[in-house]
Amino acid sequence: MGAAQATASSARRPALGGWRDWRAWPDSLAGLWRRSLRFRTVLITLALTALAIMIACVWMALAIQNDLFQSRLQQVLADARRATVAAQTTLDASEPQGDSVQLQNLWGAVTTELGQQSTSDMIAAFRIDRTPSTIAPQDFSSVAVIDDMVSDGLRDLVQSDPEKQWWQSVAVPADAGEGEAPGIIVGQQLLVPDVGAYELYFAYDLSTASQTLGFIQGMLWVVGIVLVVLIGAISWFVLRSVTTPIGEAAQTSAKLAAGELGVRLDVHGEDELATLGRSFNAMADSLESQIKELADLSLVQQRFVSDVSHELRTPLTTIRLAADMINDQRDEFDPTTARAAELLHAQVQRFETLLADLLEISRYDAGSVQLELEATSLAHLAEDVIGSMQQVAEQHGTDVRLVAPGGYSPVDMDPRRIRRIVRNLLGNAIEHGEGRPIVVTVDSNRNAVALGVRDYGLGMRREDAERVFDRFWRADPSRRRTLGGTGLGLSIALGDARLHGGELAVWSELGRGSNFVLTLPRRSGGIPGTSPITVDPGADDLPGGEDLGLTQPIELPAEPEVAP
Repeated sequence: MGAAQATASSARRPALGGWRDWRAWPDSLAGLWRRSLRFRTVLITLALTALAIMIACVWMALAIQNDLFQSRLQQVLADARRATVAAQTTLDASEPQGDSVQLQNLWGAVTTELGQQSTSDMIAAFRIDRTPSTIAPQDFSSVAVIDDMVSDGLRDLVQSDPEKQWWQSVAVPADAGEGEAPGIIVGQQLLVPDVGAYELYFAYDLSTASQTLGFIQGMLWVVGIVLVVLIGAISWFVLRSVTTPIGEAAQTSAKLAAGELGVRLDVHGEDELATLGRSFNAMADSLESQIKELADLSLVQQRFVSDVSHELRTPLTTIRLAADMINDQRDEFDPTTARAAELLHAQVQRFETLLADLLEISRYDAGSVQLELEATSLAHLAEDVIGSMQQVAEQHGTDVRLVAPGGYSPVDMDPRRIRRIVRNLLGNAIEHGEGRPIVVTVDSNRNAVALGVRDYGLGMRREDAERVFDRFWRADPSRRRTLGGTGLGLSIALGDARLHGGELAVWSELGRGSNFVLTLPRRSGGIPGTSPITVDPGADDLPGGEDLGLTQPIELPAEPEVAP
């Protein structure tokens, strides 16, 4: 019972959801218009076809309407003329000689003949000369309302010319007796001997022609709608046969781009699409082969770097010990030998650092780096790094200042790697800061913590800043390294930041210095929103640091802040 109820309720939900989602139809159709070539082409085809069919139907309806009207008009004019000629012949053949009785009998015979000769049952005759006469027959009207149908303009035209026929479109009583129907009234003169001319009118009902026209127009619209539907179905079928292989090619391309190098298109036939599919598969085979060759070569290179780094560590340790012993006894040597001992000791240290960086880079390339996460305060970590590099900063005459409005609450991170990032950024700032103050900023928000290192040294051009994280790259090769850098520090720092799901961004400008900002998420899954520290500092201070407004390093609170 419970399962049946659950099934029934789940069956009702889509219907209710569909009714609720009707407001989203315009957006859905707009998205379908942008994404689907088939939908867009069929819609355009249907719109243009419907427009063409509508124009054709309207033109045909107007042409048929005009032809039906003209044909019916000629019929009623001929009918009225024939009846009038027959009546006039009867009148001309009689000789009433002023006898009123004979005229009345003659008039009765004429009206009867008019009804017999004409297909109209609405006939009327009115004497033109309204002078009283004892012998003139009375006006005749088979329908009481026919007098109201005749307009003054038509009566004037009929009275003005005894030889011509005149007609006018009017509304006549419907056959059912209710409402009105389209019709034509025809008028001309009828000459009665010894009395004078009469206005003779015939009214004809055109409802039959109107019904015929309505039926034809209805059939035209039905045929037009059927044609639009058929053309739409045909277009959809034809486009489907063309766009389906294109869609499959797009999906296969996406899979290739995602790394599935083994996917291929199913090729059938010998047409252009089949040729395109075979060419695509050939291209995919070539790409797969080249990518595998490059992957194998990269793997060999990585293994070579890793093996060389490992193999060099043992002899390098021996060389390092020997260099340390020689350097410790350099005071007993002559000045030239002592200087050589110092250079040997410094370069061995630099070589050891380079070897460690190469080994770390090889781990990144091999994807074997693992984080050792600990809950760590970024602000306290920055304070420790600044304290450890205080002596180096004093040797360069640089004042390092810490501004930490946030970042005290612990965040899961690998403290060894983050400390290496901060040390690298601070070391570069000291080396290129021209002895000007360096500001280290730590801040946080609900989603992330960030650290910025701002120096006011030489700075870099924008195109140089875009390459600052490349391996072994320097903005100015003529700059000498005073801290023994290897050219891999920023590349490793970027890798460490990305390993945490964070970002490492840079801003730099010639004459204004540089600003590096490290942003780490509080939770895994990337950084939602913006960084707590802006990368571009703007025109907030001077290159010399005179307007920084800082005279003493900011002291950190003893207790960590509450996480937002």
